Amino acid sequence: MPQATKETGLVIRPMRRPELDLLLDWAAGEGWNPGLRDADAFFAADPEGFLIALRGDTPVAAISVVRYDDNYSFLGFYIVPPAYRGRGYGYQIWQAAMAAMGQRTIGLDGVPEQQENYRRSGFQFAHRNIRYEGQWHPAQWQNSVPGWADIVPLSAVPFAMIASYDRAFFPTSRDVFLRYWIKQPGTVALGLAANDGLSGCGIIRACRHGWKIGPLFADTAEGAQALFRALAATVTDSAPIYLDVPQCNPGAIALVENHGMKPVFETARMYTREPPDLSWLRTYGITTFELG
Repeated sequence: MPQATKETGLVIRPMRRPELDLLLDWAAGEGWNPGLRDADAFFAADPEGFLIALRGDTPVAAISVVRYDDNYSFLGFYIVPPAYRGRGYGYQIWQAAMAAMGQRTIGLDGVPEQQENYRRSGFQFAHRNIRYEGQWHPAQWQNSVPGWADIVPLSAVPFAMIASYDRAFFPTSRDVFLRYWIKQPGTVALGLAANDGLSGCGIIRACRHGWKIGPLFADTAEGAQALFRALAATVTDSAPIYLDVPQCNPGAIALVENHGMKPVFETARMYTREPPDLSWLRTYGITTFELG
């Protein structure tokens, strides 16, 4: 991780934990709608993985460079506030982030306006992710929820079992992050029990606007539907529900369309090397665009 350096008056260093709250405010200003309690889980994933650029005491740019192990990392939160754009701050913090990754494979979810820039930096397109928005209509779905009896709180499932199931959906272990993610306040985390193991899991959390489900993993479309409805049913207000769906899973697209959800935002999943071999056909909802 780079030490504090100066270039044309800019200091780039790892964020301190309170500064991550500012970064989430910036992300909300960009319309990315982070969770209300995401910061602790994000910071736990890599306490030196969030860079901030300062002019004097003024934050002018940020980026995350979360390193999960010696081989894989994920880049996100690449933000320059509007008042500081066009001054080269974004380029400088980008260079610092790329240097911090070393020889690791880097993944990211790029917004449309930045995807060409990412290609020029060596990233290759893997697939589209689409954010869908909708509302829970219990009267419409309450009598047709298959598998409901098999749904259990993840708090009742041994963590080793959760971490083992998660490995099919992520390029490496992310146990530290997961421990925080499934236990953050205001979160409902559910699993689908099957043969002394899991055949699915899903989490819903409160966001700056509405509620977001992520991840949503399941071995079958029926299991994904059961988890989706069980999670959505925990929302007691009229706030919208969001699900970030990989377009490469037709079953995931069918799930959101069958529930009347509409696309509102998209990203491109991109990698600097060959895309990892993940179970996208069992991925019905991305965990988080910011950390993968």
